[in-house]
Amino acid sequence: MHDGHNGVEPVSPEVNQIGRAVMDAAFDVHRELGPGLLESVYEHCLASDLLKAGLSVERQVAIPVSYRDERLDVGFRLDLLVESKVIVEVKSIDALASIHTQQILTYLRFTQVRLGYLINFNTIRLKDGFRRLVL
Repeated sequence: MHDGHNGVEPVSPEVNQIGRAVMDAAFDVHRELGPGLLESVYEHCLASDLLKAGLSVERQVAIPVSYRDERLDVGFRLDLLVESKVIVEVKSIDALASIHTQQILTYLRFTQVRLGYLINFNTIRLKDGFRRLVL
């Protein structure tokens, strides 16, 4: 389920290219700002850089949940949806936990988007706060 392994079909080259753009922009934001700021600051800066790179970005996207024939408004909101093909969940916390991975996997499942990034900007080296998830 993670990283395109374990029998999961790889994502398309187009989606991988969008993912690389997300990673590059995240590293630029982290290099410029460093750790220790609010998630909303990193989210705004990352969205801004992706928009400047010519990508479409939606922020705080509501995720509908359907149960049987009922549509539930349960308050799920993903941080960034890039080109309608990549989900980015921004964190600024001491350490990523399994619940954060489950959160983005839930978003992937309900949106039917295949690629997601969980990025914790509150790290000295951003690569230590990066998780790439493929559903």
